[in-house]
Amino acid sequence: MSTVVDPVARFEDAMKELETIVQKLERGELKLEESLSLFERGMALSQECRGALDSAELKIKTLVPGKPAADSE
Repeated sequence: MSTVVDPVARFEDAMKELETIVQKLERGELKLEESLSLFERGMALSQECRGALDSAELKIKTLVPGKPAADSE
């Protein structure tokens, strides 16, 4: 039996985990190795979230033809 992953739920979970990581890092109470490990995980989550947002933006552009894409960067 295969499990279907809800991309919205996965994005929300990733954002919550990322927020938790940021809070832990901002407290500054971790050892260097722990901080580096959390930072690495945070970067991976950040890339995952960015990819999800890029995918959602592409879907919106596909659903709303004729609208010029706004320069977001």
